[in-house]
Amino acid sequence: MIKNTNNSNYNGSSLWQSGTDLFKRVDLGSNDEQTWKIAASRLALDNQLMRRKIMTEMLLLNQQNVDEVKDPFLSTPSPLCKSISFYGQQQLQQCMNNQVLGQADKWYKTLPPAEMLPRDEVLGGYIFVCNNETMQEDLRRQLFGLPQKYKDSVRAITPGLPLFLYNYTAHQLHGVFQAVSFGGSNIDPTAWEDKKCRGESRFPAQVRIRVKRMCKPLEEDSFRPILFHYDGPKFRLQLSVPEALALLDLFKED
Repeated sequence: MIKNTNNSNYNGSSLWQSGTDLFKRVDLGSNDEQTWKIAASRLALDNQLMRRKIMTEMLLLNQQNVDEVKDPFLSTPSPLCKSISFYGQQQLQQCMNNQVLGQADKWYKTLPPAEMLPRDEVLGGYIFVCNNETMQEDLRRQLFGLPQKYKDSVRAITPGLPLFLYNYTAHQLHGVFQAVSFGGSNIDPTAWEDKKCRGESRFPAQVRIRVKRMCKPLEEDSFRPILFHYDGPKFRLQLSVPEALALLDLFKED
């Protein structure tokens, strides 16, 4: 069963998910990475301005309800006012901030924070991982996949997002690919089938892809300085907008 989600949360949300006219003009068949760069710059700015606007409105609402709580003539406090009295203004404001920035706890159920983008960052790209054996199936099926623990992270992927494929056997980064579906679970359960559990994929966090432009693979010494590292040599698979654009520049140079 395909479990795709079209989630408009800001937390981990893709900048390509915006419904603006600019997004609609992103040409999936174009070989010009400049289109991505223009869209990234404009949509990231729109995202930032929208968050700021919503934050301002929520803070004003928060202050208004705090004033109402203090009003001795207020006979029937609203549920929001009651929550302010019960939890305190500071805790409620943090809760509001979490909602405004899309900081749903579900995004952190399967991965530790070190492996996720900061909660106020926009998803600009994604790196999938393979070896010499699974890489051929990735390209043949036009499908990328990761283990179960990445399912919530992969669900942030939206059509048009730049994707890359890291072969840890050869220590090379391949690109450039592009998502043509939303990230989901078990889009194709027969891909990388688990021999012990027939009908179940070993890598159920999946997204359908297309080859945008096949370039010479990048060696680790060229792309690793761009990525966010944690726990030694491990790097984060979610890419910020600057990281994704920097990788696109490296592939363009080759």
